[in-house]
Amino acid sequence: MEYKHGVYTREQATSLVPMTATSGGLVVAFGTAPIHLAQTAAAVNTPVLCYSYKEAVAAFGYSEDWENYTLAEVIKTHFVLFNMAPLVLVNVLDPEKHKKSVKDKQVDVKGGIVTVADPVVLSTLEVKLTAEHQKLVLNTDYTAAYDAAGQVVITPMDGGGIPSGTANLCLSYTALNPAAVKAVDIIGGVNAATNRTEGLELIDEVFPRFGLVPGIIIAPGWSHDVNVAAVMRAKEHNICGHFNAISICDIPSDEVKTYTAASKWKNEKSAADKDCILCWPLVKQGKEKYHLSAQIASLMNRIDSEHDDIPYYSPSNKSIQADGACLADGTEVFLNAAQAAYLNGQGVVTALNYIGGWKSWGNRTAAYPSNTDVKDSLINNRRMFNWVGNTLVTTFWSKIDEPTNKRLIETVVDSANIWLNGLTAKGALLGGRVEFREDENTTTELMDGIIRFHVYLTPPAPARDIEFVMEYDPGYISALFS
Repeated sequence: MEYKHGVYTREQATSLVPMTATSGGLVVAFGTAPIHLAQTAAAVNTPVLCYSYKEAVAAFGYSEDWENYTLAEVIKTHFVLFNMAPLVLVNVLDPEKHKKSVKDKQVDVKGGIVTVADPVVLSTLEVKLTAEHQKLVLNTDYTAAYDAAGQVVITPMDGGGIPSGTANLCLSYTALNPAAVKAVDIIGGVNAATNRTEGLELIDEVFPRFGLVPGIIIAPGWSHDVNVAAVMRAKEHNICGHFNAISICDIPSDEVKTYTAASKWKNEKSAADKDCILCWPLVKQGKEKYHLSAQIASLMNRIDSEHDDIPYYSPSNKSIQADGACLADGTEVFLNAAQAAYLNGQGVVTALNYIGGWKSWGNRTAAYPSNTDVKDSLINNRRMFNWVGNTLVTTFWSKIDEPTNKRLIETVVDSANIWLNGLTAKGALLGGRVEFREDENTTTELMDGIIRFHVYLTPPAPARDIEFVMEYDPGYISALFS
C-alpha cells in the first residue's frame, strides 16, 4: 500500500439506483409493405424503428391497398390517426422471393401515356416498341415514375425513339406479388439456407437493436390466422429471455359475422391467453376499414402518453378513430351495450357507439373467463405486471455479477420500494413493495449467487360496473308541510 500524508477524498456508488424508463407500449408490427414505392427500401425481415410518418413511408412505401400491404394500415393508424411514435415495423414481403416476371406485355398508350397497374419494381422495367425492337432508353426516349396511386406512368419524350401516334408499347418487368406471401412468412423462424432470423422470431432482435423493450405485438391482416396468432401468443413471453409483452389479435370478420359466433370461434380455436387481447369486428372511417387490433395498439400508446407512459389505464371506453364497425365485406355491425358486454364477458374486446361516439369496449384479456385471476384477466393489470417486471430487469441488470452482500440487497430493495411508492402516490398502484425474504432464499442458492426478491403490487382495477341503488323514501313527504 502506498504511503499517504495529507487529506484525500474518494467516492462511493450511490446506494439508491434510479429506475430506468421502460415504455410499456412499444408497438412492433409484422406484415407486408409496398417496398417498390419506398425511397430507400428497408431490408426484408429486419426490424426498423420509425418516429414519423415520413420516415416510415420513406423506408416502406405507402399504398391504400391495405389488403396486400398490411403495414400501410399500421403506418396510417399509428402516425396519422393517433399521432403516436415510435413504431417498429417488420416487412416480410421479399422482392427476391415474392415476385412475378412479366415478359413482352403489350400495353396501350392512352392520352399520350402508358399506365401499369402492377406493383412494378421500377429498376427492372424495360420498354420496347415491339418485342423484336431494342429496348428504349430511360430519360432519353421516355420517363417512368410512380403516380399517387402507386402505378407506373410511362411518358414518351419529345425527340425520343417513340414515334408520335404509337398505339402501344412492349413492356418487360418484375412486379411484387404480395399474394405469394403466406402465414408461414409472418410466422418465420430461422432460415436453414441463410441462417437468418425471419418473421415473428425477430421480436427478440428489437431490444438488442434499439434498446427499447417490445410492449405490444400486432400483425393486422394476419393475426386472424390461428397459426399466426398462436405464434404471436408464444412470442409474448420471455422475449430475449427476460421481457414480456402483450399481443393483440383479430377474430376473422369474413367468417365470423355475429357477436355470438365470435365467442364460439374463440372457444373453438383455444385462443385464451393472459397476454393476448382478442378483437372483433373491424371498424371503419369513411371508406377505409381498419383492423381493431391496429387501433387498440395505437390507442394504448395514446392513453399511456397521457399518464406518464405508465400503462395503468384501461383502453376500454376510450375514443377510437372510427365512424362505424363492420365486417370484412363492409356490412355494418351495430352492437347494443348488452351485446357488447356479452363479448367482454367472453374475453373479447369490441367497438361500441353508445355515449360519446365510437369507443373501444372491454377490459378483459383473452384469458377470461377461463382464467379469472385479476393479474391475468384485466388488460391494465396484465400490462402493469409486464411493465413493472420489464423495468426491474432493465434497472438492475447493472447489478448482475456484483458481490452478493448486504449492500447489494439493500440497494435493490430500497431503490425498488421508493419507485413503487412513487407509483402509488401517483395512483398507478394502490400499493407495492419489494421484500428480500429468508424463506425464499435458501443457503445453498445464496452460496451459488441466486437472489430472489418478492414483489407485491396492486394496480387499480378499471371501474367496469358502477351501480346506484335507488329507493323511494316516504320520509320526504314531510317536505310538503314545511
